[in-house]
Amino acid sequence: MIFTVVILSACAKKEKEQVATPTPVNSQEYLVAGTLFTQQAAEYRALCYQAYSLAEMRLLEILKSKPVKPAVILDLDETVLDNSSFTAWQITSATPFSEDDWAIWTNLAAAPEVPGVTRFLKLADSLGVTLFYVSNRDSAALHPTIKNMQNLGMPQLGEEHFMLKTTTSGKESRRQTVRDAGYNIVLLIGDNLGDFHHRWDKQQNPARKHWADSLKAEFGQNFIVLPNTLYGTWEGAIYNFDWDLSNEQRDSLRKAALEPAAIKN
Repeated sequence: MIFTVVILSACAKKEKEQVATPTPVNSQEYLVAGTLFTQQAAEYRALCYQAYSLAEMRLLEILKSKPVKPAVILDLDETVLDNSSFTAWQITSATPFSEDDWAIWTNLAAAPEVPGVTRFLKLADSLGVTLFYVSNRDSAALHPTIKNMQNLGMPQLGEEHFMLKTTTSGKESRRQTVRDAGYNIVLLIGDNLGDFHHRWDKQQNPARKHWADSLKAEFGQNFIVLPNTLYGTWEGAIYNFDWDLSNEQRDSLRKAALEPAAIKN
């Protein structure tokens, strides 16, 4: 009888411990909707085609004035190359972003094109426009990036067309290098507003929105924006650019940034 009671007590304790053990939370789960939109929504593709169609129209219009040494600057990730497969891997493997994993991905040279970009690049190339790819990919990723773009049939892939990150993520100095070389930058194309001007770099979201409103006439004219639901400076601003925060702290800040409607008291 005592033996039976001991066994039952042990089983009850084990069952209680099992119930009390929390299910591990996938810290990358919040990326699911944004990644699905990029990979599955026809609307995403339509927005990309729309952006590059507008870029084509603007380029043709600008070239009528015969600018000297016209150039177009493009970002790479989520502007030329679609990295949503890497984000999907983060989700399914429950693995936060790391530079080491990102390097493995870029070395695969396997990213597909952002819809519409190759057609635009080939058009610009055929019209004698110089293309510069200004990206915050690490400079060590140069050769696999070129290979990736070669596989997609993109033009102007000599090393002189690439300005990858060396010391700073800010792009203003690299854009100035293009100007200093005598080029007339007729279009800037990117998915993050820092791809257009440094005023959007590491600013809080109210300031970023203020500048977007103040410079609204530039969008669709000199600035062409691609949709990116995966990441961006806007997310960093929510964390006050403190990437050392825990997953729980980031989740709390994301929810605190929501502006819910007053549906019920």
